[in-house]
Amino acid sequence: MNKKISTAKKVLMLKVVIHLAAFLPLFNLYYLAFNDLLGADPVERVIHFTGIGAFNLLLVTLTISPIAKKFKQGYLLQVRRLLGLYAFSYAFMHVLNFLAFDLQFAWWLFFNEIVKRPYITIGMLAFVLVAALAITSLNSLKRKMGKSWQNLHNFSYLIVVLVSIHFYWSVKSELISPLFYFLLTIILLSFRYKKIKVLLGSLFSKRQS
Repeated sequence: MNKKISTAKKVLMLKVVIHLAAFLPLFNLYYLAFNDLLGADPVERVIHFTGIGAFNLLLVTLTISPIAKKFKQGYLLQVRRLLGLYAFSYAFMHVLNFLAFDLQFAWWLFFNEIVKRPYITIGMLAFVLVAALAITSLNSLKRKMGKSWQNLHNFSYLIVVLVSIHFYWSVKSELISPLFYFLLTIILLSFRYKKIKVLLGSLFSKRQS
């Protein structure tokens, strides 16, 4: 019983830390934005901050399983959904900021940008997949979907690759940051090499059949 209470407390404390670390920077960002304290180009800063925030949270989510397995801290797996939901929240605000501040809710221009600009196409594909994972993270949907739930959530590996490409293509000059993130993505995916290999093998075998 004491062990269970101790684990529950660890999970609760970790969730509190995640809430504070993810929500407060976002709150501060919009506080500064609405008070015109973000410098000469507040729109770019808001869009970049929410985009890189979503990417960071996705990468942190991917680190949970390797760390839990390496150090035998299974309780860490209980915070993956929270991190994933915050990653979706940041990604949602990233898209909304682009639509609202950059395009002034010009929907025809928004869809035109998706079609004409490959980095936005890739980014929107990643966002749709992240949204699908967030919606199906509900326990009720997870139970109803059964084995297909895990198949869908395996797309998290594809999502981080798409986001890294989106980041790289969106940068016009300074390439150190996107290259660093791409390298970090490859390193994190390498921990899942065997699983990804099995998934790819299963996918190709289904296509051939």
